[in-house]
Amino acid sequence: MLEIFLRLTVSEYIKQLQSFEEYSFSIEEVIKNASKDSIAAKRELSRLVKKKEILNLRKGFYLIIPPRYSSLQKLPLQLYTEKLFKYLDRKYYVGLHTAAKIHGASHQQSQRDYLIIETPKLNTVKKRSFDIRFFTTRAWPKSNIEIKRSDAGEYKISSPALTFVDLIHHHTKIGGINRMLASLEELTEEMHEIDMEELTSWYNHKSTLQRAGFLLEELIGENTLTDIIQEKLKQQPYFPVLLSPKKIQKPGAVDNKWKVDVNIKLESDL
Repeated sequence: MLEIFLRLTVSEYIKQLQSFEEYSFSIEEVIKNASKDSIAAKRELSRLVKKKEILNLRKGFYLIIPPRYSSLQKLPLQLYTEKLFKYLDRKYYVGLHTAAKIHGASHQQSQRDYLIIETPKLNTVKKRSFDIRFFTTRAWPKSNIEIKRSDAGEYKISSPALTFVDLIHHHTKIGGINRMLASLEELTEEMHEIDMEELTSWYNHKSTLQRAGFLLEELIGENTLTDIIQEKLKQQPYFPVLLSPKKIQKPGAVDNKWKVDVNIKLESDL
């Protein structure tokens, strides 16, 4: 009887989580800590979802929307990604435009959040103000994933160098090179030699490295970063590639060391 008497209500448990700067929880947590009756717990959670105090992000996983975020009805990705992917038992890192913004390349004000995950893929999340897109990779990075801290604890994010090449690698799916050119230029201010050396020690998308080297040279001229990429490319033969791949177009003659056929006009809006 004493255990039942001391057990928190669902609402009390959620308030307790907030007091510890936690913004997410699973249905299993609620049943364990606030209600042994799963039907009653789900009923109470449904009521709180309708009141827009919480959001069911994925089956069995909820986000808490505290008063300071209630007008936006959205939480920063950094407040819940680590707990979400522990719940899913999947590898992840914050990437692409979202990572670029966190690193200070804030020119591209995308309302969508981007996460890189290991396969298999996850469907895009679009609920209320939440818009989360997942990109998968089979070759999980051996380095270049940084650990940062938020109010809710640690989270994983691509380093500036990995963010730079990921943006280029996926550019046809996220708006094209010109849309991200300003962000790429801003990212160069955060990139350093060790970061690039670590990247080239394992990164094997040669065509992406060719494009990255070419764009780095266009943006900031020849430098140590471009030298590191060039040394990596010299280790094996590499062949002409289009700057922006197109199914119906093949690369033609090239006149640069990166063997990049510049098939689009580069126009930054910075």
